[in-house]
Amino acid sequence: MKIRRTAAAVSALTVSALVLAACATSEPEGDGEGSGGEETGTEEAGSIEHVQTDYDSTGKVDAGITESADDDIYYSVGNQEWTGYNGDHAETYAVWTSVINARTQSAFTYYGTDGEIYQNEEYGSFEALSEDPLVVEYNVVEEAAFSDGNPIDYADALLDWAIQNPAFADDEGVPLFNSVSHTLGEYVPTPPEGEMGGKTFTYTYSEPYPDWQLMIGAFYPAHVVAEQIGLSEEELAQAILDEDMDVIADAAEFWNTGWENPEPGVFPDEELIPVTGPYKFSTWEAGQYVTLEANENYWGTPPGTARLTFRFVEPDGQVQALANGDLNVIEPQATVDTLEQLRALDDRFAYQTGDTLTWEHLDFNFNTGVFSDDEGGLELREAFAMCVPRQGIVDNLIKPLNEEAVVMNAREVFPFQENYEAIVSQSYDGQYDETDLAAAEELVNASGIETPIDVRITYAEGNQRRADQVAMIKSECDQVGFNVIDSASADFSDRFFTGAGEPWEVALFAWAGSGQIASGRNIYSTDAPQNGGGFSNETVDEAFNTLAGTVDPEVHDEQRAILERALWENLHGIPLFAHPGIVGYDASIQNVRATATQTQVVWNAEQWVR
Repeated sequence: MKIRRTAAAVSALTVSALVLAACATSEPEGDGEGSGGEETGTEEAGSIEHVQTDYDSTGKVDAGITESADDDIYYSVGNQEWTGYNGDHAETYAVWTSVINARTQSAFTYYGTDGEIYQNEEYGSFEALSEDPLVVEYNVVEEAAFSDGNPIDYADALLDWAIQNPAFADDEGVPLFNSVSHTLGEYVPTPPEGEMGGKTFTYTYSEPYPDWQLMIGAFYPAHVVAEQIGLSEEELAQAILDEDMDVIADAAEFWNTGWENPEPGVFPDEELIPVTGPYKFSTWEAGQYVTLEANENYWGTPPGTARLTFRFVEPDGQVQALANGDLNVIEPQATVDTLEQLRALDDRFAYQTGDTLTWEHLDFNFNTGVFSDDEGGLELREAFAMCVPRQGIVDNLIKPLNEEAVVMNAREVFPFQENYEAIVSQSYDGQYDETDLAAAEELVNASGIETPIDVRITYAEGNQRRADQVAMIKSECDQVGFNVIDSASADFSDRFFTGAGEPWEVALFAWAGSGQIASGRNIYSTDAPQNGGGFSNETVDEAFNTLAGTVDPEVHDEQRAILERALWENLHGIPLFAHPGIVGYDASIQNVRATATQTQVVWNAEQWVR
């Protein structure tokens, strides 16, 4: 029997809440050198090794890298096209873009493999100076600069604050900056304090905010924005401080449109897209790949490998691409077939598995259609929930990958987290644990809507596991008067978030979570930017507002139970399961580390090296 290294299952017990999308053990002990650990297992599955890389931290460790190897590593985030340099624009924000841009943008924090928040000391540091009021001081290291040599300083912090300030709005109250989030400006209504050209700035919160450590992300280049609107960087910064709305409107116009790609495969002019991370943009072949190359002006540890290419590959083709060498690291959707295909590869490859902070769900369309309150309403939503075979989906599609998998009965807490059972026991009474076709049919008939009732389930095309789920739902729900239609779509995001394209009744997708506590407010609250289904409920709104206004963990769980109960009682949607995760890779590559978070295995790609 061949000795195999077993996969590290990533702990996720300290993390809560969700944001848009993509293994519980104690912290492993190891040599801390980032090169893997000793052989500890004897799993017999095929030729491929089921690898455990042992590290003494869930964060990044010193990998001993001093220069970039002249080499290429190929990875895929799926088949979706990269959406651009400005990944925080409300219409370009997506996990597949964020994970690419994160390699080019340094920030104060990053997530460890279990969702723990770590400070990026190569970039800077921060600390809370007081709790009431909450005052946080940030310091950028002296060497930190954009790749064009312009220092990262106070002007960039001011622009970041302006981008996320909803008070900078047009006459109709629409924020000038079309940012995916305006939370910073809501909680920090006055600009950060600092000196022009300085690298220290201080934020004063109007009230506590539980996710304050995540509030300040990567900065966009204020000097580029200023130049494009005919000002110096200092003049733009002063205009923000003075609330000069004419200048701010000009800056917002460029931020909203100036970084749009001229056409697929063509970057904006190089001088418009300076970077602050270990990689910079190199080449882009539309529909094929984006290549990053080592940023020679990066002040910190150089990336381990000179070139990192993100290929756009359908999930169901990634194992073959790995075997062929077209990809070197993959994170395909975890299916039974995928796992068996990986196990069948030879010993040049390895894989890791584990739970993730990503969860599958069905969302109803409240804006229009048979499940809206203007038509079938709650009773018809209940009928659909009664016929969806949640347990069958988990038993057939998920348990073969994770024998501990269960049906998920919450949204803001995961089955493998310590507080899950306590919150579920206060919010859900099990009425949708098993299908009840007789009761579902009775509700369908009582709705008065002519049967069969068409239910278009939309999801991103090319996803076999979701196609299988839709087929299982159709086999049950068609028996009670529904006509479930597989409505997979290449433009799923537009359909869900903007209502463009063909109408839909139910959306099947996943939210990818990390370390946030209050991010769900952006998903479930009335008129929130990620609330594509148009759900609205006062109890949910109030609970999220209360949760987001405190740093007290007891209040967080108290409010989670309240909002989870309201989401069930009004059937915002139907949670299904937490995603299992699989990472496959060329075994010669060191420092590949699966993570439970939305940042995906590429979270530490600058440390990958053969």
